[in-house]
Amino acid sequence: MKSGRRPAGFTLIELVVTVAIVGVIASGALPLAEIGYKRAKEQELRVALRDIRGAIDAYKVAVDQGRVASEPGTSGYPDKLTTLVDGVEDLRSPEATKIYFLRRLPRDPFFPDPGAAAEDTWGLRSYVSPADDPQPGDDIFDVYSLSTAQAINGTPYRNW
Repeated sequence: MKSGRRPAGFTLIELVVTVAIVGVIASGALPLAEIGYKRAKEQELRVALRDIRGAIDAYKVAVDQGRVASEPGTSGYPDKLTTLVDGVEDLRSPEATKIYFLRRLPRDPFFPDPGAAAEDTWGLRSYVSPADDPQPGDDIFDVYSLSTAQAINGTPYRNW
């Protein structure tokens, strides 16, 4: 005897249609996820550049105030990035305490080698180097990303 009920479950057509709909939705979401990931890395780069540049400027102010020793005739900027983390002796402190400008040196989030030291992930510009052609030198006036990629807005990360 045959009953009028259909067997429980999905037909093959229903499953194929469902998988196709999920595939269309996923193909639209993937580019958005990639842009979100790139935006997060760009924000990390902005924060890292702001932190390092702020520490370099604070070091220069400390030299100008006579709190940090510097050789006569030098620019007053640090000679290496690790100086900002290692600290320097405060000449005005009676206990000979150190002044620290950074807790840790941030990495360039776009640097391809995750095993490289943080100080090796940045391009360095000395005080005597022109802005349009940054070159390392005896001091560190500025840092920039070594990435050749472009940001979402079309500007190269090197120019940030």
